[in-house]
Amino acid sequence: MNIFLYGITVLIWGTTWIAIAMQSGPVPAVVSVFYRFALAAAVLMGALLLAGRLRRLAATDHGFCVLQGMCVFGLNFCCFYTANAYINSGLESVLFSLATVFNALNGVIFFGQRITRRLLCANLLGLVGIISLFWQDLVGSGVDTGVLLGIALSLLGTYGFSLGNMISVRHQARGLDLLSTNAYAMSYGALAMLLLAVLTGAEFSVEWTPAYVGSLLYLALFGSVVGFAAYFSLIGRIGAGPAAYATLMFPVIALGMSTLFEGYQWTPSAFAGLALILLGNLVMFYRPRQAAVLPKVAG
Repeated sequence: MNIFLYGITVLIWGTTWIAIAMQSGPVPAVVSVFYRFALAAAVLMGALLLAGRLRRLAATDHGFCVLQGMCVFGLNFCCFYTANAYINSGLESVLFSLATVFNALNGVIFFGQRITRRLLCANLLGLVGIISLFWQDLVGSGVDTGVLLGIALSLLGTYGFSLGNMISVRHQARGLDLLSTNAYAMSYGALAMLLLAVLTGAEFSVEWTPAYVGSLLYLALFGSVVGFAAYFSLIGRIGAGPAAYATLMFPVIALGMSTLFEGYQWTPSAFAGLALILLGNLVMFYRPRQAAVLPKVAG
């Protein structure tokens, strides 16, 4: 079952990055994110209600779902959608693979795990890999501030995703229903994006093209409902750290799609950077005998 969940997660999320690129255009990023998770929440909530499977949550649990919605189904994707204006979708996916390292760091912060030489080595490899991956953009004709902004937004979005992973660990440690917490969190995330769009004066427009509408439906139904259910199921079965190991495969698919559809040009430094980032993830989470699992949350 774990292999099946890994396969579904990698296949779907490896292709969502090019779909995010198709969302770039006249529709503001915050509005596109709102559309995505409003649709995903409506589908998931409706299916659970019809099946009689939507579970009630305590007020405290709803509070954590609000946080999860902000971290995983809202602000983090605003970062990713905005970053796509500065760096291509394949490079975003490589930066997203650093979720493995962020999960390890958050394991130290929230679960009291030790800072190990393995963690320090993985962070060093990741940092050097990022510099190498974007070396041509950073020094080719002077420092490109747009590329720096794209990197910063992608890393910020990835850290938000990692924080959401920690909340999912907390939910499942308390025995809460996975699909119900996802449905509530998506709803709260969509509402937060609606509020943000109104406060910033964003225009609620729709680009009625096959590319925009098709990518929106794919992101909402497969990327959100199916993809997050599979990924958070992995977290519940094997822990947040090993589950994030699936992100090692995302860049392979996403960079291939970017090469085909966005004309991404490979350079020796880009190959080296990709290799170093993936190596850093391997160093962090390769376990020859047994995968490490985050401790359960008390309370």
